[in-house]
Amino acid sequence: MTNPEVAILMLSLFIVMVLLGFPVAFTLLAMGVGFGYFAYYEAGSITTFADIFNNKIFYLLNQNTYSVMENDTLVAIPLFLFMGYVVERANIVNKLFYALQMAARNLPGSMAIAALITCAVFSTASGIVGAVVTLMGLLAFPAMAKANYDKSFASGVICAGGTLGILIPPSIMLIVYAAIAELSPLRLYAAAIFPGFLLAGSYILYVIIRVMINPSIAPKPRAEDVPPRHIVYWQLLTSFVPLTALILLVLGSILGG
Repeated sequence: MTNPEVAILMLSLFIVMVLLGFPVAFTLLAMGVGFGYFAYYEAGSITTFADIFNNKIFYLLNQNTYSVMENDTLVAIPLFLFMGYVVERANIVNKLFYALQMAARNLPGSMAIAALITCAVFSTASGIVGAVVTLMGLLAFPAMAKANYDKSFASGVICAGGTLGILIPPSIMLIVYAAIAELSPLRLYAAAIFPGFLLAGSYILYVIIRVMINPSIAPKPRAEDVPPRHIVYWQLLTSFVPLTALILLVLGSILGG
């Protein structure tokens, strides 16, 4: 089999195994070891039972396992996940989303704009796409559906906002890429900040233009649903200040070396 055919077979088997309910981590391990074994297999090399394990893939597996464990850069991944978990359990994201949608109530698609801004802010405290999409899917989608937002539009907004976690630091994908490519995570973070927030701004601009063209997909909130201004400002203050302090502390210390 040619290399492209092997790659297609691996991808197909991976999809089948995941759909059958096997854990992704063990599926990837099995695919790597299995196909690697046949890649390094030499005809006639197995004469005894012990020769089955005399394959280069087992040496590479052992070597790569220790090299990954010795990589100090990857230590940041569970710590960033823990930081995102703490922020989520503190109920700060819920307050932020509620306050933002009330503060932006005069803009077209105010709830979608609030969801995108919340995704961008939460990305700086989580760093993983799945966490952002899951949390905002549970938080923002029911609220937008209740407000008679178009469901496909609301789903697209949440999925698009979730992808900001790939670019906006502390992005776990950038940490993994830095470890694999042997690059500086600091330089990758510095290079990704502006594109990440530029992408978030582009999403918000798209939402405004789209809703101005077709207002029926994102109705404005009813006047009776809007709380007094002092409550909105208090919600913004109590949600933005802790997150801003956390962002400045984390990103400031990272970019400061």
